[in-house]
Amino acid sequence: MSTATATLSHTAALARLGHALADPTRSGILLALRRAPAYPSDLADSLGVSRQVMSNQLACLRGCGLVESTPDGRRARYRLADAHLTSALDELLRVVLHVEPDCCAGDGCTCA
Repeated sequence: MSTATATLSHTAALARLGHALADPTRSGILLALRRAPAYPSDLADSLGVSRQVMSNQLACLRGCGLVESTPDGRRARYRLADAHLTSALDELLRVVLHVEPDCCAGDGCTCA
């Protein structure tokens, strides 16, 4: 694999992760799944969203290759698609909380 191809692959992967993390519900799902696999209904209840919203957000995360589902009877159980995501999310939390925990909070945000 050439350096250019690897760079494009890495860029695409980071863009997918960034897209996933840009939405508070998707971020909440990823953070919940880093602790343990879960059912969509449980995720919806814990994040305070409708089951339809949860279904849409899980479809997005599946499409990005970040989560996968496993059939469990009539239900599906979700987990992170790669174990490396757990440590990556943990590291991102450390960086974000260390750098500027109040950035982008409230009406004073200048990032938008």
